[in-house]
Amino acid sequence: MTDANPDGETTFKRVMLKISGEALMGDQGFGLHPPTVARIAREVQTVQDMGVEICMVIGGGNIFRGLQGSAQGMERTTADYMGMLATVMNALAMQSALEDLGIHTRVISAITMNEVAEPYIRRRAVRHLEKKRVCIFAAGTGNPYFTTDTAATLRANEMACEAIFKGTKVDGVYDKDPAKHDDAKRYDTVTFDEVLQKRLGVMDASAIALARDNNLPIIVFSLDEPGGFKGILAGRGTYTRVQG
Repeated sequence: MTDANPDGETTFKRVMLKISGEALMGDQGFGLHPPTVARIAREVQTVQDMGVEICMVIGGGNIFRGLQGSAQGMERTTADYMGMLATVMNALAMQSALEDLGIHTRVISAITMNEVAEPYIRRRAVRHLEKKRVCIFAAGTGNPYFTTDTAATLRANEMACEAIFKGTKVDGVYDKDPAKHDDAKRYDTVTFDEVLQKRLGVMDASAIALARDNNLPIIVFSLDEPGGFKGILAGRGTYTRVQG
């Protein structure tokens, strides 16, 4: 199962990397861990060095999660906007780490904040990608009630990405939580409909439906595996491919 040429070069031209805000925490229970952000930035650098154009969406759960705020009595719309602002903070941290590596990066926000990020204009974002800049899409879709999974799928479609790479703590999609069940089985491939029917938790239902309706594959892999992102793009490594 590979998307690589025999010489190991990827056939992907443009991809979306979706990671959770929690991925930036390292071993901390909250916030940002700069060495972890820098490590992920190096993973992105190795893929960009292959000639791949990269979009990114980062969640905000390491700082604030709208659903949790709502569950604690906060008005849902306000809580979701606070979560969107958390994603901007994460995007700026990742931009800083990437630019430390000499990678030109643009943070593009769905909520206008001209002092720190560009507003989302699709044609401008496409042009950035064509110029080999990494585009980090922040503030979700700009609307409450939508997750960053849905935002990543929406932007991936708008940018004509060929796949979404979902970086997680496990090396694919399992039939049950592998951290709790020793007999959990990993799927090599699984369909969008199976993900929805079995509630496999790859992404939320609206994101899966949007990917299915636009035939956009989702590749689930472990972000904790050094070199994993590059390896999978070159057709190696362990992952699950979610497709139609």
